[in-house]
Order: sequence, then C-alpha cells, then structure tokens
Amino acid sequence: MTHPAFPSTRTTCPYCGVGCGVLATPDGKGGLAIKGDPDHPANKGRLCVKGSALGETIGHEGRLLAPRIDGREADWDEALDLVAQRFSQTIAEHGPDSVAFYVSGQLLTEDYYVANKLMKGFIGSANIDTNSRLCMASSVAGHRRAFGSDTVPGLYEDLELADTVVLVGSNLAWCHPVLYQRIAAAKEARPEMRVVVIDPRRTATCDMADLHLAIAPGADAVLFNLLLAEIEARGLIRDPEATGLEAALAAARLAVPGETGLAPEDLARFLDLWLRSDKVVTVYSQGVNQSESGTDKVNAILNCHMATRRIGRPGMGPFSVTGQPNAMGGREVGGLANMLACHLDIENAAHRAAVQGFWGAPRMAERPGLKAVDMFRAVEDVRIKALWIICTNPAVSMPEADRVARAIAGCDFVVVSDMMAQTDTTRLAHVLLPATGWGEKDGTVTNSERRISRQRRLLPPVGRARDDWRILADVAGRMGWRDAFSWQHPSEVFAEHAALSGVAGALGSDFDISDHVGITREDYDVLRPFLWPQSAQKRGGRFFGDGRYHTPDGRARMVAVAARGPQPLDEAHPFRLNTGRVRDHWHTMTRTGLSPRLSRHLAEPFLELHPADAARLGLQAASLAEVESPHGKALLRVLITERVAPGHPFAPIHWSGETAPTGRIDALVQGVTDPVSGQPASKSAPVAIRPFAAAWYGFAVSRQPMKPDCDYWALARLPGGQQAELASGTTPEDWVAEAQTLFGIAAEPLVVRDRRRGITRLAFVVDGQLQAALFVSPEPVALSRSHVAAALGEACSPDLLAGRAGADRPDEGALVCACFGIGVNRILSAITAQDLVTVEAIGAALRAGTNCGSCRPELKALIAASSRIAAE
Repeated sequence: MTHPAFPSTRTTCPYCGVGCGVLATPDGKGGLAIKGDPDHPANKGRLCVKGSALGETIGHEGRLLAPRIDGREADWDEALDLVAQRFSQTIAEHGPDSVAFYVSGQLLTEDYYVANKLMKGFIGSANIDTNSRLCMASSVAGHRRAFGSDTVPGLYEDLELADTVVLVGSNLAWCHPVLYQRIAAAKEARPEMRVVVIDPRRTATCDMADLHLAIAPGADAVLFNLLLAEIEARGLIRDPEATGLEAALAAARLAVPGETGLAPEDLARFLDLWLRSDKVVTVYSQGVNQSESGTDKVNAILNCHMATRRIGRPGMGPFSVTGQPNAMGGREVGGLANMLACHLDIENAAHRAAVQGFWGAPRMAERPGLKAVDMFRAVEDVRIKALWIICTNPAVSMPEADRVARAIAGCDFVVVSDMMAQTDTTRLAHVLLPATGWGEKDGTVTNSERRISRQRRLLPPVGRARDDWRILADVAGRMGWRDAFSWQHPSEVFAEHAALSGVAGALGSDFDISDHVGITREDYDVLRPFLWPQSAQKRGGRFFGDGRYHTPDGRARMVAVAARGPQPLDEAHPFRLNTGRVRDHWHTMTRTGLSPRLSRHLAEPFLELHPADAARLGLQAASLAEVESPHGKALLRVLITERVAPGHPFAPIHWSGETAPTGRIDALVQGVTDPVSGQPASKSAPVAIRPFAAAWYGFAVSRQPMKPDCDYWALARLPGGQQAELASGTTPEDWVAEAQTLFGIAAEPLVVRDRRRGITRLAFVVDGQLQAALFVSPEPVALSRSHVAAALGEACSPDLLAGRAGADRPDEGALVCACFGIGVNRILSAITAQDLVTVEAIGAALRAGTNCGSCRPELKALIAASSRIAAE
C-alpha cells in the first residue's frame, strides 16, 4: 500500500534492456510500492514479475555499508587515497596498459561515461571492458560491419506493426516479457499476424508461435544464407548497389538445407512467410550473439533485411534486444574496449584527436584495449597488475569462471565497487567500495530501441555508499586530474556527454543528443524519455529507411558469411550444454534473490535433459547429475523434458557461491570467443554428464540463515526465513547434531524416523513456534514445500513432519504465477471445478496470468494436461 504523504516517482527498471518505466511510491515503512508507468513508451504500464517485485529488493540486508581494506573497515579518504596511489604507482612503473577496469551494463550512463573518460583519456589505455561484452558485442560488431555504425534501426512499435515477427535465439517470454506481451497483444488484435520462433529449445515463447523451427544448434547463419539465396532466386533484391552484394550471394548459394536440421516443409514455410511479408521484423538475442561465430550470424540476418530494403521503415527491420538495462548506454559512451565515446572509432586518428581535445586529456588510448576474456587472461599472466571491477560479478559470470576467480585472486591489486558485501568477486578484493543501488542512484539509461530514460533517486544511500560516478571522479582527482572530474551532480556529467555527442555528430556519428548541452539540474530532474538522436540536425526515429547508411559512401555493406558451426565435441565430452536465464531471476541474483516470491518458481539450479539422454545415463527426475567440462564441474538437479533436443541439455546461469556453489554454470563454459566481437560462446559448452551417487537428499527450512556443509546445497529466500535443498554422498553419524549445526540451534528437536525407508524428519520448536525443520530421505525428498515453508514461525501442527497439508489447510503447490502467488494445485483445482478451458478464463477466476503474462504458457500447458487426463 502506498502512503498518501509521499508522491510517486517516475523511474526506470534496472533489469533487462526493455527499459520499462516504473512508478515507485514510498509505503511509509521504508519500502516502495511498485507499478508500471502507463505513460512510458516502452511498457505503457506493463511490468514483468521481476520489475513488479523491485520493492522487495531494497532492504539493507547483505549490503556493503562502508569501505573495506584487506577485510577491515576504513573511511572513504583512506580507501580512495589507496586506490589512487596504487593505480598511479602501477602506471608509473609498468605503463597504462598494466591497469584495467571491468564494468557493467547495469551502471548508469553517467557512471559509464566517467569510467571511460578516466581510462581512455587520462590513464591513456583502452583496457576498459564490460559484462555487456558477454551479451551483445556480436550485435555491435555486426552493426558496424553492415551499417558503418552501431545503430539499432527500428523501434518497439515495429514489433506491433509487423505482419511477421521472427524471434531468433530469443526466449522473449522469459527474458524480455514486456516485449513478449506487446507482440502477444498485437497478435490478438490482428490474428493474421504471424510469429516464428527459431530456437533449438522449445521455450515458453513458442506458445505464441505459428511456427517453431527447432534448428540445429549453431545453424542460424546457414538458415539466413538460405533465405538470402531464395531472395535472389525470387528476384527480390531491392538494393543492388549494396557493397559486397555479389560476394554475400555467392556465399549464400553454398548453404546446405540439411545442415539446418529442419524438415523441408518447415524450411519452405519459413522462407515463404518471410518473403511474402513485406513487413518483417527479425528479433535476435543471445542465441545468436553468444557464439564463436556470432558476428557472422548477425550479419547473415542483416544481409537479408538490407538486400530487400526491409529495414528502417514501419513494421520492418532487424532488431537486437539487449540483455542488460544499460548495455546501450554503455555503447554510447564507449564503454567497450574497442570503441570511443559517442560511437566514434578509437582507431580513427581524427576521432581520437577530437575526443582528446574536448576532454583536454593528457594522453589518449591509441588502439583497442583488451576485451573481457582476454582481459582476465592478462590478469592471469600478470600483464594487468591493478584491476577495478565495478557493479559486476565476473568470478561467477565469466566463462571459465574458476580460472577467472583464480586470476583475480592472484592479481597484485584488486578494487571492487559493489552494493553487496559478499559475492564470489568481493571475496577476492583488496579494497571494497560501497556503491549505491537502484532507488538510491540518479542518472540515465538507454533501452534497446535507443530511448534514454531517467533512473531517479527515491531513497537515501545505504550506510556510507556513494554513486559510482562520484567514486571514479574522486579517484581521478587524487590521481591529479581534479579539474576534469569536478562535477557536483550527475546532470553535469550528462551535459558534458551531450556536448561531446555534438562534436561526434559534426564528425558524422549517428549518436548526437546535443539538444541537451547545458541541461540544468532542474531540467534533468524532469527529463522525459526520448529517442536519440536529438539535435538541431536530427531527431529520433528509424534509421536507414531511405537506403542511406553511415558508411563512407552511404551504401549498405553486406558481408559474405561462411557458415560455421560450433566446435566439435569429443568422446570425453559428448554433450553440448546450452545456458541461459530463467523467468524470475536476474544475473547472479544479488537483487532478485532477496525477493521470496521470485524464488518460488525455480528455487535451485537444474540440468534440463531429454528423456532419451536421461535413460541412457541412468538419471531419474529430481536426482542429481555431475556435469563436467575441461574447465570446471557442476552438480545440478535433473529436470527431464522434451523441450530440449537429445544431446543438447540446458542449465541456467544465475546461481553463485552465495546460493548454490556447485551450480556456478559458467565454470563449465569455455573461453572460446567470436574472432570479430570477442563475445564468448556461452551456449555450446562441451560437457560430460554422469549420475551423482547421493547417500541422502534433504529439504530444510529455517527462520535464521543456514550454514550448509554438504556436497550439494541450494539456498532460497522465504517470507519468514530460508529454504535449502541438500544432498551428499556420505551420511552423518548423528542427524540431530547435523541439524543443530545446520541451523545454529542448540535445542533438542522433535524427531520422526522410518528406519526401514531410511527417512528422518526433525523439527525445532521454540515457544510453540516452528523455528526450523529438516527432512531427509535416500531419494529426492517428496513433500509439499510450500506447506512446510508456510509453517515457519507458526504453531507446529501435527501434520508438519508428514510434509503434507491437512484437509483444513489447502496446499498451494509449486508456484506458477509469481505476480499473485498462485500455485499449481489451486490452478488445477479451478480448471476442474469451474471447467476453465482458456488462459483468459483462468485469469478471470484467479487473476493468474493477468499481470506480467510470463506464466501464460504454463497456464496453457496445465489446461492441456487437464484435458488429456479428462479424456483418459
């Protein structure tokens, strides 16, 4: 509930690149009530469940409250003096390229701008790269090769205006839910609209598809080469002057249909749909980008749109959707190692001179710096001796994560700026600097359609946390450059960024927001979302619809794509592991993990396997599998479905040393990168899989934080505490002592044992209330987790250790709709009792599926399952 004394503040969601507007209202108790901003053009009032739960993630728990040096608390002056002194000393002794910044697409543009200015213009190295390298660098490289600039041609409204929307390697329903909702609403309004999903997995997005192409992994470039060849065969080339057209066509003619893994009739249907629809939008995401040939895949898509002039006009064009809230803003300020600010080229002497002159910089990076994977290799071999990591967790999220963690641990001097005190990366730092988080920060972000929006400060900083731009500027001042970093407010940083964009615009850059030169703090405070460019010469809209590009001759540049598949598997690692996100979590869960309801949908890491693979490996549903690559190991819960193809399992990326240390999936991912973009191939890790010989499985709940010490554990937040999934290959001698250690409780528990079945169940009751409970079994523990979790802090009922709700306590079951907390049992009961046969009918009866819409595919599946049962 909102508080009448506090007005709502318009701000922007800090999750994916959709860039949804949010109305945040203080509730009078230190929290925030959250709803979608109906006036924001990106979401028009819609929010996904992660955005809706933002108010549940703003507490102080786990926050880094003060600077720390070698584990002890320090004041800001001491910490900043040390950072400046160590970086200055390292540069003086070993040169500018001996230091590096690794930053994040979750920074605000103002933070990103200051980091880029400091590293490239004052330190004089381009060794600044970002975790955005892991999600959209191939799209940047493809854009620059084709368009001459990193320009997204279209707008979100094109998704609604298109006659055919093609989603390539994009689980939009889970990863960009609001865009999925916009397409679904458009399709409902215009049933003739067609949606094609191209993905080896059958994801939730396929629920909306008229055609799902379960393409062979890595064959995207083959498919779009076949499309380009068909474009030529049907005489549909509309841009015969495009540079490289003949070479691109020659390469396309070599494409072999059989390499796509598609049935001929499905391939023919796709080609027909694409070519018969003038208004086609091709949306692509990580399934294209995260590949050792991701840039070529991007260019294969762009080739088709440029050749047919299906680009830059209403309802048509290629569309890269970014994974992070400000990946686009980072690109705009040159946050990548191979770019300059405002889309200028670091390898262009005139561009370098212009930026250096504008900044009054003493030295300027003259060549690209190290991209993410190479950067951490340079840390490993001690070429980089001082490293500053800002707003990201590379010891979990980088490929070969164990190797990266060892490299960071061995670095001479490591600074980490973060909100959270305990992450896999903060544990490796010499200096920790507390940063403000969402709700405490003030600045701008740019979404996937080039729309710049404000994030606004709603809450005071926690502890002694400071904004990232201010921390960077204070270090720059101590390194001798105080005048160039003397801003007093983020509006001044934004104004400088806008002024530099005017310089870039005069040099021909597509990025120009010089209308905002000299913006005042008052105007910045009320700045409305706007599309770039915005200058006296240019206004935001679509690009390239007139056939003019940002190349020197103004012509499109097509690229001859020689389709290459992923690296071959070997006998020791016969499976190709795909990785990605789940519906309700974000990155390494430092924020979403704070919300109990966001963990109720999927509370632990898992390995999704095809039934044939599971049978061959001797794996049962809910058992544990050891997954091993040449780079690391993981231990994951087995989920058996036909959504994945044989030989191609899937695992999510979110779990860390804080939540499930054996679920750090990027420890398995190889550090193989695209040769053009430097983006890692995160979706094709060669792995071996074998059963884990568990002596016991456990499920625990506790009002206090638990301290698991066993082979497998996964923690998740509950409204009244924590839950844990547990397993081990060895059995403790004394389960009571084991439980007391796990919970930190000295009291004697209630104990129920079934020695014949090997089951032990313990409950700790204090003053009549349940404090903790542990359920142990030689098989995966079967009980009502929602029932047990709801009993925490309540009077201990007789049915608790049975693990099932009594007749007077309905069991919600596994969560399906996180927005309204509606479980599978309630949904199935309503379907049966009320004869509900549509998702809309479930929504009318229960509200499930009526807010963010991400659960609608699951609701549809439950209706289908109920229908099958009724027919049997």
